[in-house]
Amino acid sequence: MDASDEGDGASVLRVFVGPDAPKMRIDKLLAEALPDFSRARLQALIAEGAVTLMDAPYKEDESQDVQDATARPVRSASAKIQPETALNITLPPLKAAEPVPQAIPLDVLYEDSHVIVINKPAGMVVHPAAGNEDGTLVNALLHHCAGSLSGIGGVARPGIVHRLDKDTSGVMIAAKTDQAHKALADQFASHGADGALERAYLALVWGSPKRQKTTIDAPLGRAPHDRKKMAVVSEAAGRRAVTHVEVRERFEPDGKPVAALVECRLETGRTHQIRVHLTREGTPVIGDPVYGRSHMTMANALPDPARSLAKSFSRQALHAYLLGFTHPETGEKLVFEAPLPEDMAALLASLEAL
Repeated sequence: MDASDEGDGASVLRVFVGPDAPKMRIDKLLAEALPDFSRARLQALIAEGAVTLMDAPYKEDESQDVQDATARPVRSASAKIQPETALNITLPPLKAAEPVPQAIPLDVLYEDSHVIVINKPAGMVVHPAAGNEDGTLVNALLHHCAGSLSGIGGVARPGIVHRLDKDTSGVMIAAKTDQAHKALADQFASHGADGALERAYLALVWGSPKRQKTTIDAPLGRAPHDRKKMAVVSEAAGRRAVTHVEVRERFEPDGKPVAALVECRLETGRTHQIRVHLTREGTPVIGDPVYGRSHMTMANALPDPARSLAKSFSRQALHAYLLGFTHPETGEKLVFEAPLPEDMAALLASLEAL
C-alpha cells in the first residue's frame, strides 16, 4: 500500500491486490488492508466515488506506473475484486472540526490529574455530532479541564472513553491523559469480566418482571426494518449482549402489576442494550420514546399523581447510578454513585405512595 498527497490537502491511498489474492468484496478487502478505517467508512467513500479501480492489472513493484493509467470509479461495495489490480482511495482534506469550550456547569463527582468523573444530566449529548454541534459534554469538559483531555478519542471526542444516550442520566468518566484513556478503554473492553469495571443502572419499567433476578442473554443488531433502532436478532446477525436484572420494588395497585424499579448490571455494552432487553421481556422503560410507546396505556391503571407523572415523562427513566473502576495510575478501586435525578425521584415517590 502506498500513500501520496494531492496538494490540496487531500491524500490518496493505493492498495495492490496480488496474483494469489482470493476474490472478495471490495469493501471487505479494503477493510483488511486498511485496519484504521471502519468498513462503514470505506463503504461511504465508495458511495462518494472516492474509490477507483485501475483499468489494467498492476503489481506492487510497478506502482510508479499506476499514475499514468486510467481509473474508473468503483460503483458497488459488494463488487468482487480481481487479482493483480490496484485500487485508489482518495481521502478528502481533514476539516478543523474541533469543538469549542463552553462554560456549561458540570456535576463533578471526582477529579484528579488523570481522570474526571461526572454525573451527566438527562438531555445532554456526550460528544458533537450532526444536529448537536455544541452544548455537549465534550464542550463542557474542554472548558472545565482547560485542554487537559486525552486525544485518543479524536478531535470530536477528546477524553471520551464511553458514552450514555442523550436522555440517560448518570455517572460517566473521562480521561485526561492518553495513558489513562488506554487503561480505562481496556477495562470497558473487558466489560467487567476481570473485576476492574462495575456498571449498574436503575430503571423504572412498565409491568413487572416474572422473576426477582434474571439474566437476559440475547444478541443485538440493527432492526431489519428500521436502521435507527436496535433489536434482538440472530447470533449470526448481531453481537452477544448480556444484562443482569434484579427487581428492587414492584408497584401493583389493586393487585395489578403496573410498574417496577429494577437494577440492571451490564456484562456487555451494546447500543440501547438495557432498553431493548427490557422491552424484549415485556417490561420497557417508562417514557422510552423508541421502545416503550406501546405500553403507555398502562399509566391509566395508576391513580394521580403517578398517572400524570408517568404519562408526561419525556425521556426513558434510566439512570446510570453506579460506576466502579480501577484508577489507571494508582491501581485503587474507586466506586461512585449518583442519586436519582429529580424527575425519576418524583415518579418513584409517586409510585411508592400507591
